[in-house]
Amino acid sequence: MRWTEEQVPALTGKTFLVTGANSGLGFETTRALAGKGAHVIMAVRNLAKGEAARARVEGSTEIRQLDLADLDSVRALARALHDEGRTIDVLVNNAGVMMPPRALSAQGHELQFAANHLGHFALTLLVLDLVAERVVTVSSGLHRGGRIHYEDLDGAKQYNRQAFYSQSKFANVLFGLELHRRLRAAGDPRRSLLAHPGYSATNLQLSGPTGALRTFMRMGNAMLAMPAAQGALNILYAATEPGAESGQFIGPDGLREFRGWPGIVPPDPKATDEADAARLWTLSEQLADVQLSGADLRR
Repeated sequence: MRWTEEQVPALTGKTFLVTGANSGLGFETTRALAGKGAHVIMAVRNLAKGEAARARVEGSTEIRQLDLADLDSVRALARALHDEGRTIDVLVNNAGVMMPPRALSAQGHELQFAANHLGHFALTLLVLDLVAERVVTVSSGLHRGGRIHYEDLDGAKQYNRQAFYSQSKFANVLFGLELHRRLRAAGDPRRSLLAHPGYSATNLQLSGPTGALRTFMRMGNAMLAMPAAQGALNILYAATEPGAESGQFIGPDGLREFRGWPGIVPPDPKATDEADAARLWTLSEQLADVQLSGADLRR
């Protein structure tokens, strides 16, 4: 059975925080959630673009500034949400950058690792006490074959933009599954799920790559990719489907998970390595200077 946007349940009274909500998958996720009655906090790096996107959404929304590559920005948003006493039913860790030339974040971390993993790791831990229901972390089919370059985390020795993108998406899976394990170990009923959109046509493929790679991505978007709205169904399923279980990875059910409709897909077996996940978690706590306390895990 095809799971479509029509199957998103009524969401009146629920609040979702969606990162990267002004374009692509984040925008389509926001549009669908708001259309079902949810209030959506659209966390965006560029406020002007965020407001322009918000004007195209029917429903209850608000814009908040968030640069995931800057941990100070992550802390500022988390602090504001706490000061306001907000409740977030579902956190959707969606925003990302893809295959740019090597660059460093405000805190000196490789940009893809910083924005795609470390910023979302910090945001999740900093607002987890506000989250009522679940956390959804968006990865990619390109996590397959990835690994954490512990010996060269910032790419100073050897940087390959594709390999470091895969590293960041591999880190998403390690993190999402480790969060699931920690919630379960604490008897916490909240859920941690993963999703990936298959090959979906968004500006992600065009904003980071340069030169021949950008041309290749543009051609692929035009000839092979699904519309962003269909790719976003995997995120919507993970974020709203009542029967979705913690620890599940939701992705397209078609050939090689490039296209199709939401289904439960297996992650790369290496991404289920609990020792590697624990190692990355500890390292991420150190790099982001944030820790998950026992008080944030509710029995």
